[in-house]
Amino acid sequence: MFLSYSHKDQALIDQLTAYVAALRRRGVIQVWTDQSIEAGTEWDKAIVSYLDSADIILLALSADFLASDYSSVEVREVLKRHNTGQAYVIPVMLRPVDWSDSPFSHLQSLPDNGKPITLWEDRDAAFLSVARSIQKVAEQLKAQAAVSDP
Repeated sequence: MFLSYSHKDQALIDQLTAYVAALRRRGVIQVWTDQSIEAGTEWDKAIVSYLDSADIILLALSADFLASDYSSVEVREVLKRHNTGQAYVIPVMLRPVDWSDSPFSHLQSLPDNGKPITLWEDRDAAFLSVARSIQKVAEQLKAQAAVSDP
C-alpha cells in the first residue's frame, strides 16, 4: 500500500499507520511511505518504483496535500495506474478540503460517511473505519489474484 500525503499531516498519518499495523503484521498489506526511503537513495526513483508496484494507493486529502506540487506529479501516475486497473486508488479525507475539482473527485473516499477524520468526535472510530475498509479492499484484491493465478 502506497501512501501519498503532505508532511504537514504527519501526525494524522502516524495514527493511520498505527491502525493498519495489524494488517501489516498479518501480511494483509505492506505499508510504504517516503519515510521508508533509506539514506543515500534517490528519493524520486524510490517513490516511482514503489508507486509502480503498489496495488493499493491511498491519497491522504488535506489542503496541504492538494497544494503540494509533488502530489500533483504522484496523482498523475496514480490515476494512470487506476485507469488501467493496475491499482486501487482510495482518497482518505484527513482534514476538510474542497477536492471536487480534483482529477480523482470521481473516486469513493474514506471514511465512508464522507466526513474528514479531524471532524469526527471520536477519531479512533474514524481511523478504525478506514482500516477496516482497507482490509476489505486488500482481501478483495487477494481473492481476485487467486482467481487470476490458479
